[in-house]
Amino acid sequence: MKIEEEIKQSSFKSEYQKAYINMIYTSGWLELAQATLFKPFGLTLPQYNILRILRGQHPEPATVSLLIERMLDKTSNASRIVDKLEAKGLVTRKQCPNDRRTVDVLITDKGLALLKEMDEFEGGQKTGITNLTEQEAKELNRLLDKIRD
Repeated sequence: MKIEEEIKQSSFKSEYQKAYINMIYTSGWLELAQATLFKPFGLTLPQYNILRILRGQHPEPATVSLLIERMLDKTSNASRIVDKLEAKGLVTRKQCPNDRRTVDVLITDKGLALLKEMDEFEGGQKTGITNLTEQEAKELNRLLDKIRD
């Protein structure tokens, strides 16, 4: 559905304004779609993001500062998210043997198994992104990268 129909606005000041509003709206739409998919697994998008980072590091541990650096949502509180994941038995924490001020975070077997179960949602599957051709996705990636330059 076109952005005009979604937000019930027939005109925009410019194509730039329309594109900006469209990106913000679509971002929220995608987040809601992801949240809906993750709800049965008891995870939020930031929790899923941290688990994926830890799986990529596995079997090596990650520090909270590394998690913050690599998270998609830079406003998330990584320490609090790790607390919640630890309470669910999906990660463990222990003091780094090389630096006592640093805490190492590791994904557990239970966390790895949960991600394996969720792999079908990776890459935005079931969120509408697959309505694009591979070439369109490549062009979208190029344009989004250009916006951030």
